[in-house]
Amino acid sequence: MGDCELDYFQRQPIDIARAEVQHRAYAACLAELGAKVISLPAEPAQPDSVFVEDPAVVVDEVAVIARMGAASRRPEAESLAAALATYRPLRRIEAPGTLEGGDVIRAGRKVFAGLSHRTNAEGLRQLAAHLEPLGYTVTPVAVHGCLHLKSACCWLGDDAMLVNRGWCDAAAFENFRLIDVAPEEPGAANVLPLGGSLVISAAFPATAGLLAQKGYRLVTLDISELAKAEGAITCSSLIFEA
Repeated sequence: MGDCELDYFQRQPIDIARAEVQHRAYAACLAELGAKVISLPAEPAQPDSVFVEDPAVVVDEVAVIARMGAASRRPEAESLAAALATYRPLRRIEAPGTLEGGDVIRAGRKVFAGLSHRTNAEGLRQLAAHLEPLGYTVTPVAVHGCLHLKSACCWLGDDAMLVNRGWCDAAAFENFRLIDVAPEEPGAANVLPLGGSLVISAAFPATAGLLAQKGYRLVTLDISELAKAEGAITCSSLIFEA
């Protein structure tokens, strides 16, 4: 993990033993919130492979296997594709398209896809070609100043989006109720709705407080070592209805 890809963070030493403890706590949290957790074998040659959200996008009908923008990460997709083939027909993003799952937000039949350093316009065109015939709308969203769209905003359920407007074009969410992160916590928009709760990093207490005041039930997790690899709460899981 110490050799992970970094785009926006300065490289820091990662305490691997502590990262493993945090990852086990993350998996336990998902299980406690009602998910069946399937763990894939480790891939020691792939330092970012714990971040399983990025190699695929899963909707009810298909799984789209990504061609990731970070070339070093592309081999991660094959073991994930093999696992997902049990649950969904597979589609693929082909060159010259690039797409990473961290750039894709699904809100019901609406899909928002970030144009970022890792996902290009051709990748979004192919994603739309796979999903729109199935009844989804795919809306591009400009991303700036952060790694992925989900670094800048996340769907909270119903009509609500948690957003850092400085990192994305929030005009794309004109039909949603926008909840702004605390100004002193620009990275706090990445949260995971599951089992009637929102899972949020313990690094963002001010934003957690804002959400609690609005009636959301919160679960906080320490992912400080995973975060050094530009990981966030949604990055280490790929959640879908079986």
